[in-house]
Amino acid sequence: MIRSMTAYGASRLETEQGTLAVEVRSVNNRFLDLNLRIPDDLRFAEGAVRDIVARHALRGKVEVRLNYSVPERETLRPIDAQAVQALAEQLAWARRYIPDLPAPGLAELPREGGARTGLEPDVWLPLCEQACTQAMAEFRTAREREGARLAQAMLGMADEIDTIVRTVETSLPGLVQQHQERIAQRLREALLAASPEGFAAISGAELTARIAQEAGLFGLRVDVAEELTRLQSHQQELREILGGMHKSATRGSGKRLDFLFQEMNREANTLGSKAAALSVTQAAIDLKLLIEQMREQAQNIE
Repeated sequence: MIRSMTAYGASRLETEQGTLAVEVRSVNNRFLDLNLRIPDDLRFAEGAVRDIVARHALRGKVEVRLNYSVPERETLRPIDAQAVQALAEQLAWARRYIPDLPAPGLAELPREGGARTGLEPDVWLPLCEQACTQAMAEFRTAREREGARLAQAMLGMADEIDTIVRTVETSLPGLVQQHQERIAQRLREALLAASPEGFAAISGAELTARIAQEAGLFGLRVDVAEELTRLQSHQQELREILGGMHKSATRGSGKRLDFLFQEMNREANTLGSKAAALSVTQAAIDLKLLIEQMREQAQNIE
């Protein structure tokens, strides 16, 4: 299954110990770039969260945000006024440099008798793992939905490429025939210009052989059968990747597609350099445009 690198997932757990919320969002990136936003009281869960994300995401810039709240009964100790005042002074000083720095929540204010009691890892670590697993499951589903849409769009472009390739393939014999007729006409005109009796100076067999020779050379110069065959082969490989026919297509498909589009672009360039008619030149341009559009879509695939 093709997966996009752009997705969003979230989960929320309501328990007797408190409420835990997890949000996961990502955009495309060449490698896995994980940014965790976790309260200090939940830092003990950082390693577990990283492991869970790594099992579900291979590439992308992924941001995971954890937030929690505890029942009121756990924060009833009196607030330490002096500590809060010192904290306010520090916050005012910091806002001179970071104007939008948020203020701490009520639950985060220092309490009398020392800092607020931290959360128990034995209780909250399993909750963090459960919430992250649920969020990543939704995140993965969203990636697959978006990946399916990207794959469908690229398959539509692949159909357009097939149409162009078939059109060029069908037109090649006609192009060679037209060139052969032009050669014959030019030879006749040259012979008549050289001598009114020019045709008498050359036999029909010689004229036919010369025309065939020129047409053959032209056919070799404009022979793009190999390029067209490779383009068709690349289209088959593209459909296999997008259809998930290979087991490995579920991971690293974006990199495989990027390499495939490089090869397709190479064939389109060669087709353009061998163009024997304006229609073939236009076909090469259209192919390059479609390949570039697919490459842009593939940049968002994991």
